[in-house]
Amino acid sequence: MTNLKIGDDAPDFCLPNHDDEEVCLHDLEGRWVVLYFYPKDNTSGCTMEAMDFTASKEDFEAKGATIIGVSPDSVKSHVRFREKHDLTLTLLSDEKKETLNKYGAWQMKKMYGREFMGVVRSTYLIDPKGKIVHIWPKVKVKGHVEDVMAKLEEAQS
Repeated sequence: MTNLKIGDDAPDFCLPNHDDEEVCLHDLEGRWVVLYFYPKDNTSGCTMEAMDFTASKEDFEAKGATIIGVSPDSVKSHVRFREKHDLTLTLLSDEKKETLNKYGAWQMKKMYGREFMGVVRSTYLIDPKGKIVHIWPKVKVKGHVEDVMAKLEEAQS
């Protein structure tokens, strides 16, 4: 769990993208950032979420926002995921789970009576000064992109 809350500085990070190039949060200063954490490439919910964000990418960019997805999958996995589903999003690999931990997305989960560590699907809206404007702690994929867009528009008005 994290103690991050609205108004906090978003923790900085530098992670490799699908092209194995380093992407750092501080390099995006001056832009809105939609930072979303997801469990695994090519699983149904994660694929739907990535496709929904890809479909709305131009709308977010028109509002000065960059969408970034982070999972513990490898760079190679991200390359295959993007190609298979024609994704245009920036996907970052956090195999060491350091950024996932900073943002509280790496947590104990329960499924079928089993406990295990895993990614809790969550999203952060970060303003151009690097402050957290909104947090979605346990995302349900259906309608999520629309919720994020609505909150971005509200924050910008």
